[in-house]
Amino acid sequence: MNMLLDGKTALVTAGSKGLGKASALEFAREGANVVISSRSSDHLRQAKEEIERETGREVLAVTADVNRKEDIAKTVQAAIDWSGRLDVLVTNAGGPPGGGFDQFADEAWEAAFQQNLMSVVRLIREALPHMRRQGSGRIVNLTSVSVKQPIPDLILSNVFRAGVYALTKSLSAELGPDSILVNTVGPGRIETDRIVELDRLAAQKKGTSEEQVRALLMGQIPLGRYGTPEEFAKTIVFLGSFANTYVTGQAVLVDGGMIRAL
Repeated sequence: MNMLLDGKTALVTAGSKGLGKASALEFAREGANVVISSRSSDHLRQAKEEIERETGREVLAVTADVNRKEDIAKTVQAAIDWSGRLDVLVTNAGGPPGGGFDQFADEAWEAAFQQNLMSVVRLIREALPHMRRQGSGRIVNLTSVSVKQPIPDLILSNVFRAGVYALTKSLSAELGPDSILVNTVGPGRIETDRIVELDRLAAQKKGTSEEQVRALLMGQIPLGRYGTPEEFAKTIVFLGSFANTYVTGQAVLVDGGMIRAL
């Protein structure tokens, strides 16, 4: 399928590792001009070099922290200065720490609010004038399967990822007349550093091995395995592409069938 991304510019935040990098790589493979951002200049440089090497396309890398509104403004402006346009925005940020309700004081709640909800609000706010001027756009918000079914011991993520889905649903109605489509994609057990860390913490809490934790979780996935970042990225790219002309306001789960909620 032609994703109709030639000449389009896609910005992927937290694009130096994991799901963000996989998504940026897939956008580049489909012919988009790709901008990635991350707090880590070292990881960012490595990701830029890897994507350029694999696709032969130039990538713009911007060192930025999505917790800082001035960095968000700088990143969007850098994309405009580099390519003259912004067609696709993929909002992504590292997940908040795991734990239950009694484990977190106000400071942790505020930090998760800024990183996982306000960063999305600010990124979209900065991107919208450019998309409106162009007459179209695509926004894809990375969240979690918890938007459909809360995950035990991830109270902060459960709350603020759900907030991003509510934002997505609201904006799909507001921005439809501007031909701007907005969706959210929730990863299940996708092989990333964060999932490895969550499995490790679960094993510690249960007094068992990581292998046993993985085996138990795989038993809950109809496909019987964890997904790959590449598999996840293909869904991101379709929803963020101009081959997608009629899907908006949706929460798409990439989870191998793990979540049974309707």
